[in-house]
Amino acid sequence: MAQRYGEIRARSLVLAAPLSAEDQCIQSMSDASPTKWHLAHTSWFFEAMVLGPLAPGYVPFDERFSYLFNSYYEALGPRHPRPQRGLLTRPTLVQVLAYRAHVDTGVQDFMATCDEMAWRRALPLLTLGLHHEQQHQELILTDILHALSCNPTLPAYQCAAASSHKPALRVAPVTAPLHWVTGRTGTAAIGHDGSGFAFDNETPRHRVLLSPYRMADRLVTCGEYLQFIEDGGYRRPELWLSDGWAAVQANGWSCPLYWLAPHDARAPAGDWQVFGLSGVGALDTSAPVSQVSFYEAAAFAEWAGARLPTEFEWETAFDAPGMTQMTGYAWQWTRSSYGPYPGFHPLAGAAGEYNGKFMVGQMVLRGGSSATPLGHTRPSYRNFFPPGARWQFSGIRLARDA
Repeated sequence: MAQRYGEIRARSLVLAAPLSAEDQCIQSMSDASPTKWHLAHTSWFFEAMVLGPLAPGYVPFDERFSYLFNSYYEALGPRHPRPQRGLLTRPTLVQVLAYRAHVDTGVQDFMATCDEMAWRRALPLLTLGLHHEQQHQELILTDILHALSCNPTLPAYQCAAASSHKPALRVAPVTAPLHWVTGRTGTAAIGHDGSGFAFDNETPRHRVLLSPYRMADRLVTCGEYLQFIEDGGYRRPELWLSDGWAAVQANGWSCPLYWLAPHDARAPAGDWQVFGLSGVGALDTSAPVSQVSFYEAAAFAEWAGARLPTEFEWETAFDAPGMTQMTGYAWQWTRSSYGPYPGFHPLAGAAGEYNGKFMVGQMVLRGGSSATPLGHTRPSYRNFFPPGARWQFSGIRLARDA
């Protein structure tokens, strides 16, 4: 555990390393957070959940940080408003890094000296904290990409040649023909099978009834989505859910979030381009489309004469012969609302606020993107975002009734 703790905590610093202190302080919208805040919040999690309750004699780095870096845990006290995280020029980045080092020393000392009873209580919280940190590692990338996209010069997070991070999208040299894979029907077991770690929202394992369906063997490509655009997809209300069409009109959507139309003044070119972690590049029509909302995914599916899969269809098709791009490319919107499984019970204590209280008004995504850490792409993993969210690496897989 000590080695794993050190490796995961170090990875967060690697992801932040290409960014200046100024980069790490900005917040481009209320849904995103500054990199500096992510680094501090993940440290606060270990301090609040493990060191404070379980490590005798632990002295907090700064008592005020509990207010600044609590995210949404009501049981752990009041907190700084989320939309104002970008106003926290102080503590400085240097102080936040010192805070991380202080917490790391405390955790490592605790693991080396605690008794068996304290270890039994701490181990599930330490494990949860590391998976929580990995979730924030993906958010570091998605949030800074959005922030940099707001800069008229469209600066790269890190140039492709120097980046230690995988490219925003892995692409195939040629678009493979789309094939429809017949899914399982009848009853199927859904949810985590009990081996290894899982978040509480993946449990309990239960059975569902599946009607006959078929699922596309790969993700929708940028080239296919471009056809939707050129066919007037963003101008045809009959393709859209009511709230989706309202979002198109209110926000002026005409393409995925980071696409640049030909002759865009920010990066003039004769063809479509896309902004990513490595900066502006030519649109690869064979790459899976990304940075689309649930509304856009549903509209594309309607245009294509298909639909989005349910999360249960997606999970049962995960290892079906012929299925590709299930993980490592883009999170895949499903038609399932995010809610509790039958018999769901949140974790005890403050950790019970981790997932359960968000089970309303959001849609489930499955799979995992190129920014998703290893271990977070298991078949039962349930990501969730509001239907209008576009700044994640979110894409489209189609399904049809059989």
